Amino acid sequence: MTKEITEATAAEILERHFKSRPKKIEQLHGGLSNFVYTGCVGGEEYIVRISHDPTRYQAFLKEQWSVTKVRELGVPTPDILEVANDGEGVPYMISHKVAGEPGQSAKDRIGVLKELGTYAARINSIETQSFGHIFDWSHNQLSRKQTWAEYVEVELHASERLEFFAKEKVLSNGALKRLRRGIAKLAKWDGRPSLTHGDLRLKNVVLDKEGKISAILDWETATSNFAAAWELSLALHDLSVDEKEAFLQGYGITPSDYLALSDSIKTLNVLNYFSSVTAALENASDPLALERLRMRLNGGLDLYSLGD
Repeated sequence: MTKEITEATAAEILERHFKSRPKKIEQLHGGLSNFVYTGCVGGEEYIVRISHDPTRYQAFLKEQWSVTKVRELGVPTPDILEVANDGEGVPYMISHKVAGEPGQSAKDRIGVLKELGTYAARINSIETQSFGHIFDWSHNQLSRKQTWAEYVEVELHASERLEFFAKEKVLSNGALKRLRRGIAKLAKWDGRPSLTHGDLRLKNVVLDKEGKISAILDWETATSNFAAAWELSLALHDLSVDEKEAFLQGYGITPSDYLALSDSIKTLNVLNYFSSVTAALENASDPLALERLRMRLNGGLDLYSLGD
């Protein structure tokens, strides 16, 4: 039977570690397997993330490793104090709460995105071993993807997703040919892996009173990867053109170097739409959901490129 997670669960966890009952517990958000609470102990506010899923313990360890590494390079993050299980298979993480405003409320979005690009470059400079979600933070060896080509096929499922897009007629014949070429080119990359955050967007940023970034949150999507292409494919895809350019300026990549990466970035972006497409296929309440995705993935919203 699944243990019920409540405010009392978060209070018990905080009391266990701080030897003092928290004065208040407030649920911030949650879902079927992940719950987030804030609690105050001794005048300090803490975040407690709790999950029903026992495998989340490993994900919490990955976040702790990633945060420790990037803080050494001056990347602002929450201070993760503890990752543990409660003895009943319920993993949790305790961190200091970061005060500030959400990144979406930024008055100077261009400035914040340029700053975020600067931090992205620092994150991506951290060399790692193997590819994917299992890397230096884990002692496991058998589940690691030792080569980039193995990652592309086994963890990213590039060929399977290409076949799926063809079967469901998501992409035009021309777009399918470009995606097939893109996957072949992507698989030939032979560089070293490095750390990525995997979701560097304003929703995962906290701003201080001056509108500067005081913390980058939610490291659960961190991977060891073809860092620049992977990070940029996810960070840029929902920004305006001016915002994209600001992020790239902060990142420090030249226009020519970005253009050399652009095919790989586009290929990864399309492949990562797989889950959105499957959700649209199952969404009977919105018959146009799939059509909107077809329009997007076939370049209908791209106002700047005429294709090939």
